[in-house]
Amino acid sequence: TDEQLDLDDGHWEDIHVVTGALKLFFRELPEPLIPFGHFDKFIAAIKMQDPARRGRGVRDLVFSLPPSHHDTMKVLFRHLCRVIEYREENRMSVQSIAIVFGPTLLRPANEEANMAMHMVFQNQVVEHILNQYSYIFPD
Repeated sequence: TDEQLDLDDGHWEDIHVVTGALKLFFRELPEPLIPFGHFDKFIAAIKMQDPARRGRGVRDLVFSLPPSHHDTMKVLFRHLCRVIEYREENRMSVQSIAIVFGPTLLRPANEEANMAMHMVFQNQVVEHILNQYSYIFPD
């Protein structure tokens, strides 16, 4: 919305409020950051056994996203990589971030019975993008 927020207001000091709002924003988008039409493609790419093919597959899929999705993903994942740099202080490792954001950023159009199995691969996709950020988003 056009609401102006004062981030110096005391209730924004609780990091859980800010991160909860960020996660809620992405969860409530009509289509996830990784669009529904790309879900199966990302899952297929992350399942590839050959690491080089998997890396190219995920990178190519990220490049195939609509520009607004690609650009938002680049900024979000750059920020998440910075969060991970402070994992000793904030206890947010690559795996922790992937667990928190995987199902939010990448989900199927229809939640089906395979939800638990999908969650494993959703997390792996996010983890892969975080670990390969500089390869996927070269400057």
